[in-house]
Amino acid sequence: MPSLSPTMEEGNIVKWLKKEGDAVSAGDALCEIETDKAVVTLDASEDGILARIVVEEGARNIRLGSLIGLMVGEGEDWKRVEIPKDVGPPSPASRPSVPRASPEPQAPRPAGKGLPPRALQFRVSPAARNILEKHGLDASQGTATGPRGIFTKEDALKLVQLRQAGKTPESRPAPAPPAPLPAPPGPPAAGPVYARPLTPPLSTPGQPNAPGTFTELPASNIRRVIAKRLTESKSTVPHAYATAHCDLGAVLKVRQDLVRDDIKVSVNDFVIKAVAVTLKQMPDVNASWDGEGPRPLPSVDISVAVATERGLITPVIRDAAAKGLREIADTVKALSKKARDGKLLPEEYQGGSFSVSNLGMLGVDEFTAVINPPQACILAVGRSRPVLRLAEDEEGNAQLRRHHLVTVTLSSDSRVVDDQLATRFLESFKANLENPLLLA
Repeated sequence: MPSLSPTMEEGNIVKWLKKEGDAVSAGDALCEIETDKAVVTLDASEDGILARIVVEEGARNIRLGSLIGLMVGEGEDWKRVEIPKDVGPPSPASRPSVPRASPEPQAPRPAGKGLPPRALQFRVSPAARNILEKHGLDASQGTATGPRGIFTKEDALKLVQLRQAGKTPESRPAPAPPAPLPAPPGPPAAGPVYARPLTPPLSTPGQPNAPGTFTELPASNIRRVIAKRLTESKSTVPHAYATAHCDLGAVLKVRQDLVRDDIKVSVNDFVIKAVAVTLKQMPDVNASWDGEGPRPLPSVDISVAVATERGLITPVIRDAAAKGLREIADTVKALSKKARDGKLLPEEYQGGSFSVSNLGMLGVDEFTAVINPPQACILAVGRSRPVLRLAEDEEGNAQLRRHHLVTVTLSSDSRVVDDQLATRFLESFKANLENPLLLA
């Protein structure tokens, strides 16, 4: 299992593109691997024959360096190749996950009977339930020590130790439930109310969900890494926020003129270009935090947030300040399509000096975004909206004029970009965006 991104620690085998016994040339695609960023194709580094597929399709959470396949040279007998003895089978976590069968759904209970006494007495945590099911034990054989009588993971482990020592106690019969108190006089209730277990059972795979059950949805590597990085960012990076309102009137006019010439660019392309030009003018903002202090970056590389089925990913527009609007538009379209198809190369999403996240096309007026470390800033862009404002004409008379405003919010790392620098950046960005000729 190779390292296909700087933050990758494990990967999933999505699909093998070659079969055992197939001849392979250098550069041929061997398999598709899901990393923490995207689905990447693993290419062969030399000619040979794929002799053994050690890890099958669908295997998950394979640690870096683990053996996933064996190749032999051309002309060798690939059928007699054996897996090295010092390399064992992949860990259980890397094998295709098999859904656990849930207990058989209980038949509907007659009104007034309530739940069985055991359901009223024992409330089992999810971790303890898994341990009990694995070892074929019953919570009634142990003692619940958790708050409010919950049978915890530690209680389950103690029960396992007792069983291994041959001291497993017999199941204790649950006491009969106390007789219900007489209902106070008043209107009859709509129906009986039953006590419910603390954790509902899993649904049965391949069958419709029964009432009171839930389905486990496994998180992909990308989702787990996104969760980890966002949590680290919010807990370790001192976020500061500043908001500005920009008038898009001139941008919309220029965009209409370009459309007449069959040049299709979006408002977001203007935003990316304005950010790049502003960073070129203010290199102190085009920096990252290296653990000890700000580190200026030599190139203006803009990361653009793209939503995919696997999660959010940020392909990078390299040297955006030197690109024209049309080139930026074409690059964004190409990278966005590759991101949604899961075909981004590592060099197309690694790095970046500044991020832009635009939710305007989804109808969001304004929002704040989380910084993507080690970058120092991210700009959150809302939707454009018409607003009437008073303005003076050439004769000094006040008139209502229509403006198209967009709200942008800068999230900045206070260790790199202080409040004064963030304010100056927004002022320069606003001036550049409202005067598109400055972007040329």
